[in-house]
Parts: sequence; structure tokens; C-alpha cells
Amino acid sequence: MSMWFRDLPSDCVVLADVAIAVLAGVALIRATRRLRQPAVVWEIAVGIMLGPSLLGLLPGDLDTLLFPMAQRPTLTAMSELGLLFFMFLAGWEMNPRMLRSGRSAVVTTALSAMAVPFVMGAGLAFVLASDHRGQTSTSAFALYFGTTMAITAFPVLARILHDTGLGRTQAGVLSLTCAAIGDGIAWCLLIVVVAVASADGAGQVWQTLLMAAVLGVVLFGLVRPLLARWAARTERDEAAGQDGTDGNRAFLLAGSFAVLCGCATAWIGIHPILGAFAAGLVMPRTIGPRTRQAVEVPLARVSALLLPVYFVVTGLSVDIKAIGWAGAGELCLIMVVAVAGKFLGSMIPARSFGVPWREAGALGILMNTRGLTELVVLGIGHDLGVIDDQLFSVMVIMALLTTAMAGPLLRLIGVTAPTAPTSPADSDGTPALSGSARN
Repeated sequence: MSMWFRDLPSDCVVLADVAIAVLAGVALIRATRRLRQPAVVWEIAVGIMLGPSLLGLLPGDLDTLLFPMAQRPTLTAMSELGLLFFMFLAGWEMNPRMLRSGRSAVVTTALSAMAVPFVMGAGLAFVLASDHRGQTSTSAFALYFGTTMAITAFPVLARILHDTGLGRTQAGVLSLTCAAIGDGIAWCLLIVVVAVASADGAGQVWQTLLMAAVLGVVLFGLVRPLLARWAARTERDEAAGQDGTDGNRAFLLAGSFAVLCGCATAWIGIHPILGAFAAGLVMPRTIGPRTRQAVEVPLARVSALLLPVYFVVTGLSVDIKAIGWAGAGELCLIMVVAVAGKFLGSMIPARSFGVPWREAGALGILMNTRGLTELVVLGIGHDLGVIDDQLFSVMVIMALLTTAMAGPLLRLIGVTAPTAPTSPADSDGTPALSGSARN
């Protein structure tokens, strides 16, 4: 069989690898659905298992046989296309009102949930820098590592809240709002990290940041109003019963917009997914429902097909057996800092604004959900040489563990979905906090 697989044409190998990634993920999710974990946990696990950590331990070097080195650049390109569409949809689904929340309680909790793990992570980075810093300065490594500690995966968190029914609870709404604000800050920090890590000097860093600012002005100042006019027209046409917009054309234009924004940020010197995320942010929320469905559904399907390839590409760079005892100790230390930073950063301000202990604890658990967003940030740092292979493997395992622990810990402290809708949000979409939290 191995000889037969090696004799396949290269395009057949790539297509077979895509099928293997998708089918393996579906099979594991189906086999483990009683464990009530989000799909991203099993998709990350499948990626690790198909790499040297498990498949590579079997006779015949099956990981390099099934995923040859010569074909991995093609797989990487395909996976990044799926990631671009995922980040575009994530930006589009993010409620801008969450980012502009005027409640001091929400803003304070969100900033604390970001700042505390960032500072703790940056401090830990100085301990790890001598052994794991890649081709960058210690300050850039600390800035990057602090950002990885502060991540909360907004899309994965939203999915967990939907699946568990906790989206109507106080902790659920507050965590989603804090994650939205934190992710906005994290992506801004990542732009700075990428500019510093990829630039040859201070002049190029400022040039990259200036060009990123110009792109932001163009997108939010020029493109966004044009898109808003188009969205208003589709909404009027659909309300009048007219089919004013061709769904296929809207899908093609939206997909091209996401890719072009990714190309623009790549040309500037920033990772393409940041451009796709920005493209999603400027997309109007008032678009006609039929038109929006015509855009979202096919993009989500393309993303769902190609994202498993991204997990496999990531897993091929993770080698658990190469971590060693020293790496295991570092994993424990990183887990303590990651979990404690989010707990302290979110629980303490939430309690100070009158949130009960159980809901504050649930908030700390939910804010530790890192998921795919963490993998994206880790992949960027690994590609830029900010972190080495061993630390990359450790951090991927940390992302898997902190995401997987959310469900069991929520059940352990007895946080369940309400039997009937409560009133967790005001009309402006801002979480309603109890007691002194109201301003």
C-alpha cells in the first residue's frame, strides 16, 4: 500500500490528504460526541494524531507517507484559504456594539481579562526567552507571548454558549462581550508584533504600521459606507419582495473582498488573515437576510471543508515526544499562568461589580477558551520564527487543554442553562450586571 500511495500523482496525493483530514475529523467527532466537547477540540486532536506525535510513531513513517513534504506547501495554501473565509465570517459575526460598550463594568472586566494574562505571560516570556526565543528580539518575544496568553477564542466561545444554552446567562453574555473586546485588542497587538518581528529595523516597523493605518482608514472610511448603501438597497428590495441582488454574485464579491483584503495586508507585511478579519468587520450587519445567507452559507461550507486541513498542517509541526521532561514542566508552568491569568483577570472585577461567585467562576472558565484563535496566533508566530518548534508544540497542547476543560468545569461548579429566557442583556446588547454593576 505504501508503494501504491507513493506512486500517486502529486495532485491526487493532495486531494487524498484533504479527504483524510475531513473524514478523520468527522469520525472522531462522531465517536466522541457523548463527551460533549466542541468540535474544535477534536479537530485539533485529529491534527496532532495525524502528525509525528501519533501516526509518526507507527512503522513506516506514515505521517510523511500520507503527507509528503513536497505536498505540504499546497496543503498549507488550501488551509489558509479556509482560514481566510473563517476569519472573514468571524469578523462579520462580531457585534460592533460589544466593542463600543459604554458600561464601565463591562469595559473594566474586559480590559482586566486581557491585561492580567498579558502581563503574566509577558513576565513568563523572559523566563522562556533564552531557550525558545526564535529569530527575534526578547522584547518582541515577550509582547507576542503575552498576546498568546490573553487570547479568548470569540467564535469558539460563541459556539460553546450556543451548544450549552449558556448564551442567555449572565456569565455567558458577559464572557462573549469581554471576548469580543479582548479579541479586538489582541488583533491590534498582533499587528504590532508581526510588524516588529518581520521588519529589518525601526523604520520599517513604523512604515508597516503606517500602511496598516492607511488601509484601516480606507476600509472603514471609504469602503464601509459604500457597503452600507448596498446593504440598505438589498434590505429594501427584499422587504418589497424583490430579488434585487444575485446571491451568487454577492457570494463571489464577498469572497473576493476577503481575499483581496488578505492580499493587501500580506503586501503591507502583515498576515493575510488579519486583512480578512478586517474585511468582515467592515461588512454591514443590516444586509438583507436572503442576501446574507447567500454569502454566509457557501463561505461557511468552504471553510468547514478546508479548516480540517489547517488543523492537520498545524499538527504536522507538533511533536509531543520531542517535548521531553523539561517541556512537560514548561507546559505545566504555562498552563498555570494561562488559566490563573484569565481567572484573576475576569473573576476579580466581575465580583467587584456584584456578580455572584458562581457566575464569576463561570466567567473565568469561559474566558479560558482559546481554541482556533490561539492556533492561528501560534501559527503566525511559528511562521515568523518568533517561537521555536518545541514551544509551538507546548502552546498547541495548552490551547487544546484550556478549551477542553471548559465544559467539565462548568458542570463541576453547577452552571447550567436557564429553563426559560432571563434578561441577560439590555436593548443595546450590553450585558446586564447585578447590584452595583449597573451604571
